[in-house]
Amino acid sequence: MQGTLAKLGLRHPLIVAPMAGGPSSPALVAASSSAGALGSIGAAYSSPAAIEEFTQNVRARTDRPFAINLFIQHPQPEVDAATLERAISETAKYRAELGLPVPEFAAPYEEDFDRQFEAVLRARPAVLSFVFGVLSTEYMRAARKAGMLIIGTATTPEEALALEESGVDAITLQGYEAGGHRGIFDPSAEDSEIGIEDLLARSLKKAKVPLIAAGGIMTGSDIRSILARGASAVQMGTAFLATSEAGTSAPYRAALAGVERKTRTTRAFSGRFARGVENRFMNEVDAGAVMPFPAQNKFTRDIRAASTAKGSPDFLSLWSGTGSGELWRGPASDLIARLFPA
Repeated sequence: MQGTLAKLGLRHPLIVAPMAGGPSSPALVAASSSAGALGSIGAAYSSPAAIEEFTQNVRARTDRPFAINLFIQHPQPEVDAATLERAISETAKYRAELGLPVPEFAAPYEEDFDRQFEAVLRARPAVLSFVFGVLSTEYMRAARKAGMLIIGTATTPEEALALEESGVDAITLQGYEAGGHRGIFDPSAEDSEIGIEDLLARSLKKAKVPLIAAGGIMTGSDIRSILARGASAVQMGTAFLATSEAGTSAPYRAALAGVERKTRTTRAFSGRFARGVENRFMNEVDAGAVMPFPAQNKFTRDIRAASTAKGSPDFLSLWSGTGSGELWRGPASDLIARLFPA
């Protein structure tokens, strides 16, 4: 572990990815940190009260360092009546199938970032990580005053350079292979689709801070290979989705079963590009009827919740990376031990 990351005192150069919306349970975060990695709270969708409660639950289980991850907030998108009507019409058959009413839908579409950030300051995790842009100077200063290390996320060398210039302590390089939301700064931009090996090689040319590799990393061999290429650490999410501590729902777990998982990126669930296992909703929803992020994310929340309750993966955001192989179904600590054998 290089540079500022060494201050965390981790036994392994591993961050267990923040997986908001359920998988990153307090038990998984605590187990990951207790086993010598850095567990991460995916707080992007959480209220300030939920962030504080989650943090207390983690601290009740471990005294090891952990991270809290937030989404950088962009200006709320304009959703006119015609756009909303098109989205309602496009999803009407799914809501009917799930027994859901026509949604009452209005802004705000996400939690207030300022209040979330204040909750993080009160929680004082060892690390604040974030995606979707550069954290403002004011926030950076406040996080440092609270004693946190700061990690940003980049999908291109240009984004990595912008993060380094902003003063972050480390950068997570998110290759195109990674599951979940793509950390692209501009919510309306097309995806550069740069794979992790290329992204790391190109970013190493200018980077002075530690680089954390993410995307398609599933095995100890994968870890050793990317560290040999110059990464200071790795971030892994998909490999931990089926662990016993993960809050991954039953239909989500069922969809992840097997050696091969057919994944691709889509805007259908949230309005931003994200990689997940292909399913009916992803394949049927007309891209022209998808609202911008985060409006689409709020709009589909009832559909996803009802799909979980029904035990069906058809309408779930089944975030997953491109890595293959059966997922580990035992304790996270055992998986970490397998990834880093003594």
